[in-house]
Amino acid sequence: MEDYMPKRSKRLGKGLSALIPQINEEIDKKDIIEIKLSNIRPNKNQPRKEFDNAKLKTLSDSIKSVGVLQPIVLKPVDEENYMIIAGERRYRASLLAGKTEIPAVIKDIPLKDIMEIALIENLQREDLNAIEEAIAYRSLIDNYKVTQEEISEAVGKSRPHITNTIRLLQLQKQVIEMIECGDITQGHGKALLRVENPQKQIELAKRIFDEGLSVRAIEDLAKKISENKEIKKSPEKNKDIYIKDAEDRLTNIFGTKVNISKGKKKGKIEIEYHTDEELNDIISMIMEEN
Repeated sequence: MEDYMPKRSKRLGKGLSALIPQINEEIDKKDIIEIKLSNIRPNKNQPRKEFDNAKLKTLSDSIKSVGVLQPIVLKPVDEENYMIIAGERRYRASLLAGKTEIPAVIKDIPLKDIMEIALIENLQREDLNAIEEAIAYRSLIDNYKVTQEEISEAVGKSRPHITNTIRLLQLQKQVIEMIECGDITQGHGKALLRVENPQKQIELAKRIFDEGLSVRAIEDLAKKISENKEIKKSPEKNKDIYIKDAEDRLTNIFGTKVNISKGKKKGKIEIEYHTDEELNDIISMIMEEN
């Protein structure tokens, strides 16, 4: 087990070329063949569900002018048909350009590796929406036993970013859908995580869309809702402004609620977590700072 984690991190860090050693910028021309687009089908488990039409049109115009410069990668399904491993944008743009064939490299690799390749490739492109990104991170962790630290190295994002992005999946379904549609932003979603009441969370999300509320405005509203709840539970005296600021900063770092209580001789910091995995992530982030 001790040898497993370093190998995994190295593999992810190198990205697509490490997952399929034969695929790199110096592919032998003899390995490239023309495949009919009618014989190709996308990977139905592709993490990216939405493709930017404007960017596809730009790529399509380029393909009309100079052709497909980089071959897509396919896995044989049967004697005539293939599934896309990498290059769905080029495939879609070629269809849009009216092409009938596309240059491709055929690789018969395990389905599990195909899924991992698709996830890493898309995360490295940085054009998934926030929810697709969160689902991709979650899939890598659940299905491939990859740690958040390894994902951070592979995609060039900070650990807190990955943690906070995954936490978006804890939002109410309606709120998640609003982020997917672009009605509210990832920043709005992050602020709404502080609102534990499901109905109030949905109501605030709708106000963002209807009234064009900023992330800061939602942070303030969410904070007031949270503080009102705490007052009902325990009518404590107002906290020092510096303590509240420290709580907010720690909340942003760990991606979860942090409470600081100050006594006459000592104080206490409480970091909230919901799963064993979140606890391990918090511990890892603390250890990384030392």
